[in-house]
Amino acid sequence: MDNETAVLNSSGLTGVTPVNEITFGVNTKGRTGDESTVVKDAESLAIAIDGNIEEWDSMEAEGWKRRLMTGKSITITMGGKRNYGDPGNDYVAGLFMKKGQACNSILTITFPDGGKLTMPCVINVTSLGGNATSVGELQWTALSDGKPTYTDAV
Repeated sequence: MDNETAVLNSSGLTGVTPVNEITFGVNTKGRTGDESTVVKDAESLAIAIDGNIEEWDSMEAEGWKRRLMTGKSITITMGGKRNYGDPGNDYVAGLFMKKGQACNSILTITFPDGGKLTMPCVINVTSLGGNATSVGELQWTALSDGKPTYTDAV
């Protein structure tokens, strides 16, 4: 088997891709249905995975620490421009003063290889505005709320 064949995945994609080939959307109806609306003028997307690690020191391990992954969470940080009139952008920006279940949504991310992450989440708007001579910004995080679903590329 040659190296190129070795790196093929199920979608046939090889090599590196730019981040802008990742597509995403939010459900503007909260947790109802499976709508996925793009939030226009997003400039950055960062996915952070946090693992809960339980640690213990057992006698038979002779001083070597034992560990077990006991939980996970995902935080997706988005940054971009405030685009008035765009349904996705208006939906996210409109959450800045809301709390409770009004901030619940579903975020869907499709990766360049076709893999898809569907994540029930809480949306937290973290920043609006900017400098006087800048285009207004919209910064937000989507924090996993329960177990997401990942579907491998076809």
